[in-house]
Amino acid sequence: MDINLARTFLAVTETGSFIEAAQKLNITQSTVSARIKGLEDLLGRPLFERSKSGAELTAAGEQFRKHALALVRVWQRAQLEVSLSDQHRDHFAIGAPICLWQGFLLRWVSELRTDNPDIAVSAIGSASDVLTQRLIEGTLDLAVMYRPIQPPGHLIEHLFDEEFVLVSSANGASRKGGSDYVFIDWGQEFEQDHAAAYPERSSPGLNLDIGTVGIDYLLANEVSAYFPMRMVRSHLSRGRLRQPKRARRFVYPVYMVYPETHDEEAYEPVLDALRHEAGRFRS
Repeated sequence: MDINLARTFLAVTETGSFIEAAQKLNITQSTVSARIKGLEDLLGRPLFERSKSGAELTAAGEQFRKHALALVRVWQRAQLEVSLSDQHRDHFAIGAPICLWQGFLLRWVSELRTDNPDIAVSAIGSASDVLTQRLIEGTLDLAVMYRPIQPPGHLIEHLFDEEFVLVSSANGASRKGGSDYVFIDWGQEFEQDHAAAYPERSSPGLNLDIGTVGIDYLLANEVSAYFPMRMVRSHLSRGRLRQPKRARRFVYPVYMVYPETHDEEAYEPVLDALRHEAGRFRS
């Protein structure tokens, strides 16, 4: 299938309009219409409901959406690996939630590249469900996640247990009550566990869906929030942050996920380096 058909389909899906998709792709509206018709002919199903207000996905279109994304990503990966082949013997696409990159995976990538400069690395930050889908479609070689659902044909290996702790930058004598509490969004599991443990904090005054960047706000303001212990340990030891007594802790195991059938010679340096880096966080 022409990859441009998938790209055009995704542009119409994103914009909800054949006209706006044409503008985004810098092609004519008639070309967009012809590509979508060609795609519908190939699949034998209408993908969009056309109306004066725009274009909405049909049930078949919703089903095709994830495959269109996979097709485009596979093609992009093929282009990247071909372009890298002259200077690098291998290329690894590695994904993880953003919070696992800071203070952990970026250190690992640095060591990996120092010891294996002929291995190219692409780092992807995304939610676990997206990473799982990309492992299945083959556009990720390795993912690091909290409590993953094991994808078919893949192995999972425990690396360490991540502990989220409540920390505060407020003076111990401060008495602001709950007004100084900031909710940091660490993903769906944390949100559910947090709601069960702290129903009274279900509607905080400040909700930050920015992960590790939230540490900057914590250090600049007298507030409290949950963070991975590995991110705040140095601030605690210097007295910049403190841990309120009797606060609940949340623990999430961290795993790496990779194909069951893999080139051991290519993978082992990568996996060994990751195991070594994860060892710093094992108790």
